[in-house]
Amino acid sequence: TTPDVGSTVKRSTAEDQGIPASVIDGFIRALDDEATDASHAVHSVMVLRHGHVIGEGWWHPFRAEDRHMLYSLSKSFTATAVGLAVFERRLTVSDRVVDLLPDDVPPDVGPNLAAMTVRDLLTMTTGHAVDTMPPHSAGPENWARAILSLPVKYRPGTHFVYNSGATYLLSAILHRLTGERLLDYLTPRLLDPLGIVGATWEQCPRGIDVGGWGMAITTENIATFGQLMLRGGVWNDRQLVPADWVADATSAQVSSGDPTLPDDGTQGYG
Repeated sequence: TTPDVGSTVKRSTAEDQGIPASVIDGFIRALDDEATDASHAVHSVMVLRHGHVIGEGWWHPFRAEDRHMLYSLSKSFTATAVGLAVFERRLTVSDRVVDLLPDDVPPDVGPNLAAMTVRDLLTMTTGHAVDTMPPHSAGPENWARAILSLPVKYRPGTHFVYNSGATYLLSAILHRLTGERLLDYLTPRLLDPLGIVGATWEQCPRGIDVGGWGMAITTENIATFGQLMLRGGVWNDRQLVPADWVADATSAQVSSGDPTLPDDGTQGYG
């Protein structure tokens, strides 16, 4: 049934979109079976075909109106915000991180840190050997300074490592350039036009949205954002996100391992 919350995606029967209803029912029943195992429990599901919702459901105690923590899906919203800021000419992907966060750089800037760019943050090729976030998220008040003080082992752009700290730095950069938190910057440009209301985002001790995780929106909001990407950044005949940016963001930009392995984490990173 259609939930009585701010619906932004059209509903349809599965058959009208070329999918047998029995397939959707079988999938939901399989999820029901998995729900008995706490390690595989599903909170919600929404299946779309041709831009229409053809199946949806929430498992108790979760509801359609509940905002769900996005974890690393938050990174996609941060990257979209960077694309909007690039379009507004607030920065470029070639800008150096040390120039964009001048108050947070260490006294001695090595050549690898000096060479690190916005593109390296976006593609997680900062040159760090490990994720920069875990040792610092519960420590210093100034996360950006803590991250930038870490050794940069490799030349930026040459070595991929999944790095939530890199996405935090993107949020810190946008915070400094725009003078507002990432969530507030995105609201009139992306969230309001998509009908996403009541989004929240976890913040660091300095009030900067953490960027790499911590955003929370509803299941349907997630589906709406996915449809926006599938449509090349267009929503209701309006180009919300530059098409070139969407194409780049949804393409593999760097290698993240052996793509012949059956592992999502090795298929490249955009």
